[in-house]
Amino acid sequence: MEWTDDAIVLSSRPFGDTAALVVALTREHGRHAGVLHGGQSQRYRGVLEPGAQVAVRWRARTADQLGTWTVEPVRSPAGLYLDDPLRLAAIVAAAALMDAVLAEREAHPGLYDATLALFQALDLDIWPAIYVRWEVGLLEEVGFGLDLTQCASTGQPVGTPNDQLAYVSPRTGRAVSLSAGEPYRDKLLPLPGFLIGLGFQGGGEEDVAAGLRLTGHFLERHVFAQRHAEVPPARQRLVERYLRANGLPAPRVEGAESREP
Repeated sequence: MEWTDDAIVLSSRPFGDTAALVVALTREHGRHAGVLHGGQSQRYRGVLEPGAQVAVRWRARTADQLGTWTVEPVRSPAGLYLDDPLRLAAIVAAAALMDAVLAEREAHPGLYDATLALFQALDLDIWPAIYVRWEVGLLEEVGFGLDLTQCASTGQPVGTPNDQLAYVSPRTGRAVSLSAGEPYRDKLLPLPGFLIGLGFQGGGEEDVAAGLRLTGHFLERHVFAQRHAEVPPARQRLVERYLRANGLPAPRVEGAESREP
């Protein structure tokens, strides 16, 4: 059995004396693992960095075998930001999250394209807000999409004059309007405006921090907890570096209460 595809390297580790076990997100074949012979050599040092875009060929005698890779480099986003720890941390965090949560051999072409778009957007000043939106998309891809279209309590849609959606229930992932959520504001998660607008207005440092807190809560409680696993350290390092770079305190996540909307 043999196929070729475009791929994003998610992780690589030594396999035997000279080979590497490489996990990649391929566009048409999903998250896939395989052995790359000679993968520990100097030739592949930059090629197998998390986030690297590669062209791959996968071969095996049967579909259920581990198989072997042939890998050709295309682009290395990480190589562009070796002197920018925050952007580099975003690339590594995105790769680590996908490696940890995506089912093996299940295609996610939309997520693949969104990840390439994220990496291309790292040159923009608004890239942190784009990264938060990417995590919202990842949540939806793995079965826990947030409902940010209307208030969970009143049914008022996004954009309702004088009563904008302002919070998210940490229990259900549904948005709550300013008026309905005010009595419970200490138990709800703030909803950054850039997650419900058409653009990235309001995507300042504090709003991005609120967005990272929002997505981090659902990743931890509703994705990784279901797998009895921890959120990858690479994601936590990204959050810590972002907050430190912008002089912001570490966020504190409140638990859901039975009386919240």
